[in-house]
Amino acid sequence: MHHVAIMKKSWGLIPKILDSTKTIESRWYINKSVPWGNIKKGDIVYFKNSGEPVTVKAKVDKVLQFEKLNSQKISEILNKYYKEDGIEKEKVKYYFELFKDKKYCILIYLTNPQKIRSFDIDKKGFGSMSAWISVEDINLIKQVSL
Repeated sequence: MHHVAIMKKSWGLIPKILDSTKTIESRWYINKSVPWGNIKKGDIVYFKNSGEPVTVKAKVDKVLQFEKLNSQKISEILNKYYKEDGIEKEKVKYYFELFKDKKYCILIYLTNPQKIRSFDIDKKGFGSMSAWISVEDINLIKQVSL
């Protein structure tokens, strides 16, 4: 399975994935959303900043899923995994405020991150606000340059 993770550029996380200071990609949800229950070891995750082409890929090494979250569990997850998630210690409180009402969390352990030849994707059918796309084969949504 291939996945495209669309990142918030202002958070500056793609460079951290490339230099392995960020070895976990976390996704936090109010409701179960893709890739919940749909991502596993060996899958490939492609990364792109919103409004930009895909530039990086990494292999999934392990996946942890947490549900029925409350503020205590969210705090525990952030305090345990913040460093691997590319979050500076002094920003843990900021992220807690962002995630405090979420009910689900997925931690995706990444391995072998690498810069790739950039390409655009076609998000038709996935919703323009989609922040994660899962497909059998990346070539199904890869836009061909003319």
